[in-house]
Amino acid sequence: MTRPRVLVGVSTLLMAMSACGSSPACGGVGVVAGVGVYVVHEGHGDLAGAWAELCAKGECVKDRLPDEDITSVDLPLPDDVGPDIGPVRLRITRQGADRPLIDVSAEKRLTHQSDGCGGGVYNGSLAFTMEEGLTAEVPKSVAVAWHRQVMDRATAEGA
Repeated sequence: MTRPRVLVGVSTLLMAMSACGSSPACGGVGVVAGVGVYVVHEGHGDLAGAWAELCAKGECVKDRLPDEDITSVDLPLPDDVGPDIGPVRLRITRQGADRPLIDVSAEKRLTHQSDGCGGGVYNGSLAFTMEEGLTAEVPKSVAVAWHRQVMDRATAEGA
């Protein structure tokens, strides 16, 4: 008759473990310190394959721009970065060119993103468009177009 007690003990342990597993993630899980730029290709000709370099706080990232309408270029920063990062510089150089086609800077103040557990990091986004250049705020039209592009890509990949 001890077998039912073992099953009750195992099921109680499993219930306790699943309750622990459902607690919210803490300690910075899911939040990333950094700065990003939404690069709107329109008005600049074909930027596919061009090098994009994004720099802030003495850190840089360099990557090729894919063939898409808007590209997000992201620069991770150390978790202890504060809100004041000074100028953010974006350079875009066409494939095979010696000098950048685009070389712009803008001041950006990062905002705190909570991890939901008393911690968090600073991050933020800028936008680069033909009309406005590099701006410290992302225009709503760019955010909407980026979201639509991401959703269209996800739909196409799921088909």
